[in-house]
Amino acid sequence: MGLASALIHAGKLLPGSLPAAICCSKKLPFQPMAGNPTSAGAARKLVFALLLALAPAAQVMAASPLFQNLKTGVFETLDDHETDKQWMVVMIWAHDCEICEREVGDYQQFHLSHSQDDARVVGITIDGESRKNAALGFVNRHQLAFENLLGEPETVMSYYQLISGSRWIGTPSFLIFAPGGELKAAQAGGVPVEIVENFIADNSANP
Repeated sequence: MGLASALIHAGKLLPGSLPAAICCSKKLPFQPMAGNPTSAGAARKLVFALLLALAPAAQVMAASPLFQNLKTGVFETLDDHETDKQWMVVMIWAHDCEICEREVGDYQQFHLSHSQDDARVVGITIDGESRKNAALGFVNRHQLAFENLLGEPETVMSYYQLISGSRWIGTPSFLIFAPGGELKAAQAGGVPVEIVENFIADNSANP
């Protein structure tokens, strides 16, 4: 079974996954990353290597960079959104994810409160080109001020698994990068924004 057919979407479950739909039902604290730090750039190289093993080189070149900015239409990577001065909170979402609907407003407020200072949010939707209009509708409905990138489901899933070392479960999923791009935490499922704020505050003295 390919990644696309294994994707939990619209109520379907990943084989062997937790008994939850694509919108994970539990709110869990972030799990700090152990072992060697991973940057968004390093993960991108790993994703490219995986894609090279699975597809012709021409296909890989056409798919690179990994994501399309929903606002500008420009193809980008998370590297393009890294800075040396701010934390980057990545929220991976889908337009029909109920928990994403409930939590995105809090992350919008987090972004508005912190984006001129110490942190900002970047969204990645797994909706892919076939559901691009639905993803745009989600962004417009919530009037999201933070940047949102469009990715194909298989690409986003592979990216998350390679960079976090964790199995993909569903949306929402989160990645937290320290200033400079080192991955500090990853979590699947709904996460109260207060946990993110506390995590950043606790780790800012020594990111």
